[in-house]
Amino acid sequence: MKKTLVAALTVATIAGSLVTATPSAQAHDGVGAGIAAGLIGGAIVGGAIASSRPAYGGPVYVAEPGPPPPCYWQRQRYWDGYGWTVRPVRVCY
Repeated sequence: MKKTLVAALTVATIAGSLVTATPSAQAHDGVGAGIAAGLIGGAIVGGAIASSRPAYGGPVYVAEPGPPPPCYWQRQRYWDGYGWTVRPVRVCY
């Protein structure tokens, strides 16, 4: 399904760029805008292609997280700008 969506998006992008009617080129029309549009379109298509398959073509494994570290509550004192105050703080290793 993902490959089909990427292929359809690619075809739509290419078809959209071919269908647009462009007026005759003039020196003051802003070539920079065309270059920027090409770079942005290339980045979008390249990102879609790069994310469509896992690296090196192999399966992707995700490690299961272990048990959470031991934590405890401790009362700590801090200066709040007016005086010393004590508050509970969770301490984890």
